[in-house]
Amino acid sequence: MDIKALTKLVIHKPDEKTYAGSKDRWDSIAKPIDGLGDLEEMISRIAAMQGKIIPDISRRALVVMCADNGVVSEGVTQCDKSVTLDVAKLLCKGQSSVCAMTEGTDVDIIPVDIGIDSDEVIPGIRNKKVCRGTGNIATEPAMSPDQCLRALEAGMEIMEICARKGYDIVATGEMGIGNTTTSTALLCALTGISPGDVTGRGAGLTDEGLSRKILVIEQALKLHGLDAGCGISDPESAFEALQKVGGLDIAGLAGLFIGGAKHRIPVVTDGLISAVAALTAECLVPGTAAYMLASHTGRERGTARVLERLGLKTVIDADLALGEGTGAVMLFPMLDMAMSLYLNGMRFDDTGIDAYERLDKI
Repeated sequence: MDIKALTKLVIHKPDEKTYAGSKDRWDSIAKPIDGLGDLEEMISRIAAMQGKIIPDISRRALVVMCADNGVVSEGVTQCDKSVTLDVAKLLCKGQSSVCAMTEGTDVDIIPVDIGIDSDEVIPGIRNKKVCRGTGNIATEPAMSPDQCLRALEAGMEIMEICARKGYDIVATGEMGIGNTTTSTALLCALTGISPGDVTGRGAGLTDEGLSRKILVIEQALKLHGLDAGCGISDPESAFEALQKVGGLDIAGLAGLFIGGAKHRIPVVTDGLISAVAALTAECLVPGTAAYMLASHTGRERGTARVLERLGLKTVIDADLALGEGTGAVMLFPMLDMAMSLYLNGMRFDDTGIDAYERLDKI
């Protein structure tokens, strides 16, 4: 697949009649109208994505894209890139943070090596390595066009596997030291927002370190001609921005989002990196956002700006900044509780209580 073929993919809209039917089902339950708020909306959106009034989210996976970023050499992180490999090993052993959080649950964790800067073979990881990390975006393009396309394709291939295995919903995660720098640079390129307005501290930076990070992002945008401040509106330019200042993990996740929309599978965003990947996917293949769910906003300042542009609302506000998809998987038990009411809640017809009426909002 070349970039022209990718951008010509047609994404079918979720079924509007199923969505309306799901909303009617919610309203028939003996509770105030929209009593579960945004969780009701999420269930109805999932129903529309799957094309059935009673959606199934019992089989779920978390895909964690692992890759290194050459921009680490600019001193924009607290730790060095060796941590990417170390945490990837923990993921495969079931010992990382997200593994501990999901222990005993029905979430299958799928770690993917899409660009770790090591030739070490990690038992249990899915090998989709495009290359050993990206170039330093402050001095050179992150990837070649071919590498960027291969990373996008890798994400789509992982989603193809998820679809064949029958997963109903997929959460996104990442592991890659330096990726809040690449994702912020890409966010600024896509939207025209100034780096000073959205750059965060990542895993922990001093004021001096944060200032350094902002300068590096500004330098990268200027070097690659992405500092015009007006944003990007066409797929080809979005691909170029991803290739020049993005990351292999971001590209892989963007491919995952595109694949989810293609297979009508809901895909959950985590923090900044996966949110920027989601925005990239929507820029490349319009319509993919209809198959996205947002879990949380997180600590990074740019995440809310990205989700707003995608028209996605989060249901978790907890100042999260852990990564690995930890925020995304927190959405699953919340959806399970909402589904329990959706499936088993007492109906107005069975209670003798007069049903609430859905009134026009003032």
